[in-house]
Amino acid sequence: MKRSNLLLNGLLVTLSVLFLAGCMDGNLIEIANSGWGLGICGTIVVILDVLAILEIVGSSRSTGSKALWTLLIIFFPVGGLLLYWFFK
Repeated sequence: MKRSNLLLNGLLVTLSVLFLAGCMDGNLIEIANSGWGLGICGTIVVILDVLAILEIVGSSRSTGSKALWTLLIIFFPVGGLLLYWFFK
């Protein structure tokens, strides 16, 4: 069970990195004018944040640890998510 969970998490992180890397094609003005660039990236980040928060809530951590990780992800969506995936 742990191995499949690790593989699934690795796949999610890899796909998210590939999608986010593809979102920065061109400069910031071109991305903002296209209308799709920032929206797709934001949607991907929100989906990954929700998945991480659901994993945190379902974990066997203490309540304080769950609250701290959840708040970190809520207030720093990309940075908190990366920290969670590296230190979970």
